Amino acid sequence: MSHPSTHRAAGSGTPAASAPDWHPWSDAWTRHIPTLTGRHDLTVTVAPGAGGGAPACFYPDARRIEVDATHIGAPDITNPHKAGHKRLVPTAYGLLVHEAAHATHSLWTTPPGTPPVVAAVADLLEESRAENRQRGRRRGDRRWLRHTVTTLLDPHGAPIDDAWNAAHLAGLLLARVDARIITAKDIKGVRAAVTTVLGRKRLRQLRDVWRQAHTVDDTDAATMIDLAWRWCRILNIDPGQQPEPPQPDPGEFAGQLAQALGDYLAHTAGLTPAEYTAQQIQGRHNAPPSWTRRDPTDAERAAARQLAARLRRARTRQPEPDTRPSPVPPGRLRTRHAITAQAQIASGSMPTATPWQRRTALPPPKPTLHLAVLVDTSFSMHPYAAPMSSAGWILADAARTNQATTTTIGFGDQATLLVPPHQQPTSVLEMRAFGGTTAFIDAVKLADQLLRLRQPGRLRMLAVVSDGDLPDTAPAQRLITTLHQTGCAVLWLRPADLAGHTFTHTTTLEVANPIQAVDAIADAAVTVLEHA
Repeated sequence: MSHPSTHRAAGSGTPAASAPDWHPWSDAWTRHIPTLTGRHDLTVTVAPGAGGGAPACFYPDARRIEVDATHIGAPDITNPHKAGHKRLVPTAYGLLVHEAAHATHSLWTTPPGTPPVVAAVADLLEESRAENRQRGRRRGDRRWLRHTVTTLLDPHGAPIDDAWNAAHLAGLLLARVDARIITAKDIKGVRAAVTTVLGRKRLRQLRDVWRQAHTVDDTDAATMIDLAWRWCRILNIDPGQQPEPPQPDPGEFAGQLAQALGDYLAHTAGLTPAEYTAQQIQGRHNAPPSWTRRDPTDAERAAARQLAARLRRARTRQPEPDTRPSPVPPGRLRTRHAITAQAQIASGSMPTATPWQRRTALPPPKPTLHLAVLVDTSFSMHPYAAPMSSAGWILADAARTNQATTTTIGFGDQATLLVPPHQQPTSVLEMRAFGGTTAFIDAVKLADQLLRLRQPGRLRMLAVVSDGDLPDTAPAQRLITTLHQTGCAVLWLRPADLAGHTFTHTTTLEVANPIQAVDAIADAAVTVLEHA
């Protein structure tokens, strides 16, 4: 749940590369760190990439604190030697305070032979314990620690709804409420999600553990390890049989823990959940630099118009008798609306009421089609890259006026969002096929996140263009089965000249060429709408 690298690392680490522009920051914060810690043997390094992969890190053996300069911005944003500079860089200064808390209060080390899962829990408990001690010693530091909580969280740190992840989220956020760093109101949604997964009884037991940890002495390693063992027992984890921390099942979708964490991070960033999600997706699933953009051709524009017409006919065929309100006769008079219309006229306003109701032939209401297209961009699928790039633009352009939502995602070594939903692309992003297919699971989860493919009551379809030669077919099959069981149709288009794996709970078609694959997706979309 926390950042990939721990904030308190054993050994001396590898010092960050020299960055002359940031030397004034390193010097200023090295002079300032005794104020935060009471120690005069510490140095601070501020540089891009510092922190060993985390936003910041403390190396006890080297007596060095590192802070990633990314959280400051530019070195000339302010003068770090002035006392007021911290107000302009509250997150970075909060990271410095957080590491100062570790330098001052995290004076115990994990005993040799401790199972990794126990050590991980002890480190988790130490996060809020150290901050609680720092706040108790310097109450004004709470202000800065609040700024840094979200920076120390991984937005993708709650991949599935299981007890381990729920407890981890509780240890990072709910424990900080008891440490008086954040408030209960801040994490109301997170608490609800954690309670749903863990249950009230187990959450109370875990709370007793972290509240006791807040009272442990700074050098008492034995008690911290004992509390970590107790944490594992509450979660029914036997470190003797399962020494490593539990790993999430890649064949499961994210759930309410991830939603609650995302909502919390969005709120603290001053964004709506949709804006925050879009920001995260843009940063994580951007196209590689080798993928280029071009203007759509006349043939592509014509194909989009033809598909739009087909979708429109699919939505409007077979009119059925229905009633429609009307401001004028003929029809059946609706007394209440007639009185409202007279009142509107008498008040001098434009009448908006519709007093009459007439029977007429109307097209049946159709739900919005949510269509996700996943395209294999591994080297074996090279002939399909250009036609499917074109298909992504055609589908999005045709769907924009037909109450349909589409997205196209390429998957190879990473999942890449070609066409976001609810957007009319002005250019065609051309894929390049190379590498493997390790990102299929990420692509499916991204499609579900964008279009809510598991949500009942929606018209949903997932189309995959791939030979099915994936390195992780078992978790991929579980994801497909989950979609199938929630009512999402899965269409798999496999090149006839390539050997591959056939998944169950899919409609699998062999296609002779890329054009046939594009036509099959369009035909399936029209058919789904016609039978909705």
